[in-house]
Amino acid sequence: MTYLTELLTTKHIKDKFDCSQGQLSQYLHKQANQDMKRKLAACFVIVNSHNEIKGYYTLSNAGIQKELLPIEVIKKMPPSYTALPVTLLGRLARDKRYDGERLGERLLLDALKRSYVASKSIGSMAVIVDPIDEAARSFYLKYGFIDLADSVKMFLPMKTIAALLLDT
Repeated sequence: MTYLTELLTTKHIKDKFDCSQGQLSQYLHKQANQDMKRKLAACFVIVNSHNEIKGYYTLSNAGIQKELLPIEVIKKMPPSYTALPVTLLGRLARDKRYDGERLGERLLLDALKRSYVASKSIGSMAVIVDPIDEAARSFYLKYGFIDLADSVKMFLPMKTIAALLLDT
């Protein structure tokens, strides 16, 4: 089965989208288009043949305080940087009607690939996520995300993403 991931537009049907997290469904229904117009986030969707959204994720530029990173990463960063550029994978959700299609994995890998490609043009040393619950945290752990110190956020360095993309 071929999956096409593209930027959210008005041609996409989002009113049937329903994931297990109400706030993620509501974001897509009510906020995603506005965030895109304001350039706050880019929302990418996977659709079926009828343009109904099967899943989505959002990406934004962000920064994290250097001291949140593991000491081995901090040692490699220039001392003049107190905050480091990262890409925020702000939301990732799939419609529960499509359980079993590994859409979460497909969406994540697409987001990581886009983030890695963008990091070649715009500085970003990692992708960060803020898991919505323990199930989401476990999902990200499977792909190598690392907990940030004193934070619920997790990160995955671009070097790790590059290696992960070579394996897929």
